[in-house]
Amino acid sequence: MVCIDAVIPAAGRGSRLGELTADRPKGLVDVAGQPLLAHVFETAVGAGADALVVVVGYEAGQIVDRFGDAFEGVPITYVYQRERLGLGHAVVQVEPYVDGTFLLVNGDNVFGGSVAPAIAAVAEADAALAVEEVSPEDAATTGVIATDAAGRMTGLVEKPAEPSSTLVTTRCYVLPEDVFHACALLRPSAEGEYQLSEAVSLLVRAGYDVETARLGERVNVNTPDDVERASELVRGKNETGS
Repeated sequence: MVCIDAVIPAAGRGSRLGELTADRPKGLVDVAGQPLLAHVFETAVGAGADALVVVVGYEAGQIVDRFGDAFEGVPITYVYQRERLGLGHAVVQVEPYVDGTFLLVNGDNVFGGSVAPAIAAVAEADAALAVEEVSPEDAATTGVIATDAAGRMTGLVEKPAEPSSTLVTTRCYVLPEDVFHACALLRPSAEGEYQLSEAVSLLVRAGYDVETARLGERVNVNTPDDVERASELVRGKNETGS
């Protein structure tokens, strides 16, 4: 198994979760008996992460107190993001703590299976991102991906008004260190955020090969209904032993 650093952005409050985050950060919301972040950490460690770099912000102290300096023997480094200005901004914060190509799994993603195929994809590419098919309505709310016949990314548009496809990013990436330079070149969106998808698009335009990988079922936890869906996914995974 390839060993790799894993970056886990987990700075947000999760305002759409309502009362569930009234007294705790989003990463500590209970999903099937464990904090949401515990499932994310398990996913990263199970794929070969030998170091966790966790980006914290809202109620950061609660996350540090809950997990301490290691998870299942894998060391944790906490990086504080003072302003939550998008995923690209979060990635810039971790540059001093990451060595080489790294895995990024958003701190609100619960996967039904392993993300190791995304890591394996960089054996013959410079970077990789996990993708999934969604409805046209959902595609308009996230990053829409264009690929060539071989499945490599040729473009990525964030929240397009008229999506050109229904293939979207899952906020799970395997990225080279050069992405830090690409993030430094970003300009804020209309919402004032720095989009990691734009940095990846810069790499593509510069000639980097970016592979895509399909990982199976996933729940992005944003609402109370998502918490229940994620809990069901975890329970199903535990029952099958996958």
